[in-house]
Amino acid sequence: MSTYQSLLQQKAELEAKIAEARKSELAHAVTQVRDLVAQYGLTPDDVFGGKKAATGPRGTVAPKYRDPATGATWTGRGKPPKWIADQDRAAFAI
Repeated sequence: MSTYQSLLQQKAELEAKIAEARKSELAHAVTQVRDLVAQYGLTPDDVFGGKKAATGPRGTVAPKYRDPATGATWTGRGKPPKWIADQDRAAFAI
């Protein structure tokens, strides 16, 4: 049966071997990638994709329609409110 101290020593030895193997394989992988990039003339955008469009908050839109009875407004986007649904929107235009 192994003692706690001997198991800790084995763990340290294994972690050192793991780090060494990773370093070796990582160097090989980087070399392969560099060769492929040079061979095909790839750019970072080719490999990692271009920048994505900003997905932050959007600006507000001015209302286009107003309910004369309540003063409620609607921009014309999304589901129409009940006061304008199924009606001629020209009568509510601002």
